[in-house]
Amino acid sequence: MELNTLLSSIKNTNGKFAEDAQNRLDSLTKPQGSMGRLEEFAKQLVAITETRMPSLDRKVVFTFAGDHGVAEEGVSAFPKEVTPQMVMNFINGGAGINVLARHAGAEVVVVDIGVDYDFAGAGFKPTANFVSSKIVSGTRNMRKGPAMTRDEAVKCIQAGIELANEYAKKGYKIFGTGEMGIANTTPSSAITAVLTGKSVEDITGRGTGINDEALKNKVQVIKDSIAANKPDRNDPLDVLAKIGGAEIAGIAGLIIGAAANKIPVVIDGFISTAGALIAYLIEPKTKDYMFAAHMSQEVGHKS
Repeated sequence: MELNTLLSSIKNTNGKFAEDAQNRLDSLTKPQGSMGRLEEFAKQLVAITETRMPSLDRKVVFTFAGDHGVAEEGVSAFPKEVTPQMVMNFINGGAGINVLARHAGAEVVVVDIGVDYDFAGAGFKPTANFVSSKIVSGTRNMRKGPAMTRDEAVKCIQAGIELANEYAKKGYKIFGTGEMGIANTTPSSAITAVLTGKSVEDITGRGTGINDEALKNKVQVIKDSIAANKPDRNDPLDVLAKIGGAEIAGIAGLIIGAAANKIPVVIDGFISTAGALIAYLIEPKTKDYMFAAHMSQEVGHKS
């Protein structure tokens, strides 16, 4: 389905279902509103699924992976070679997300959307938990020019949408977002700074644990990238292409696809939130389908 057609199919959730859910919650043997945010979550789930007793028996976390040309500017404590190493760890079930997913009864699907590594050449073939949707082999260095072309950014979004459609047809009831990409807090900070209008200093954190000198460099790299590309804050696709990343675009697409399929999606972490912001600005009704998992230590996540 063409992107604009899909976007036009997304509807706000049904307020009548949320009202019915609130009435049921208020009829239970507890003080009204005593469950706090849990009641808000319950109402939102009922409104999304249009089912008074929704079942979330099939769950999947999509971990989108991509490399970033801006890593060559020394903005991360680790080299980009760590990205494919971590992807392999996810595939083999050895990462933190794998442990948490097992406890939640969720599957983990790793999506190579932009890693600068030949997984097929290394013997990694697509499996149930590894999807090859490679659009770019790493983005370009955004300090020197656009990270992606607009067409590449759109294709990354479409890859996320296609995954949402595929897993909706398979009967999955809730999606989670995750990501892997050395240096990806840098484009996430850049996106957040441009789209919120806040200063780069107020948005940029230490990522993988860089020291004070490296943080100062990271802030300058982001400022230089914004100055070099002049992204149009009124055009989220322009921002995404010029100072974004493949995995951020894939997450945005997954959220858009989830909303089109009336599937709730859990947004986890700062990078995923940057993708969620892009999805929201492309189609504001996607907000009805999002749940924020937590607030990370990244200062930009608090913005």
